[in-house]
Amino acid sequence: MKPGMEVGQQATITATVTPEMFAQFEGNVVHPAYSTVSMVYHMEWAARQIILPYLEDHEEGIGGGVAAKHLNPTPEGSEISVTATLRAIKGKAVICDLEVRNQKEVIGEGEVTQYILPREMIREKIEAMKA
Repeated sequence: MKPGMEVGQQATITATVTPEMFAQFEGNVVHPAYSTVSMVYHMEWAARQIILPYLEDHEEGIGGGVAAKHLNPTPEGSEISVTATLRAIKGKAVICDLEVRNQKEVIGEGEVTQYILPREMIREKIEAMKA
């Protein structure tokens, strides 16, 4: 990992809620609102922004865990912002706190853990699972 990653660093992504982001199972919409699945995706993407500038060419981040609370609904067309704040670096683990907001309020919060590993190690583990 390249030097410079520090606790407290933040990264924010934004998105507009679309029908593809609605709460749905097997193509059936449950609620015409921002889904927990979409929120978790955006949480992971925001947390990834923290590590990207620090990855060496031979390294990659891999998900290690997500904890999420979906607190409020958000309808189609709403703008959401997802902010990752680097809470801790423990060996190869990078742990971020996440906050998700719409224009009015906090709609989600959680934690994302990523591990920085050699690309070859990740590839080998995937290949071993195929065997």
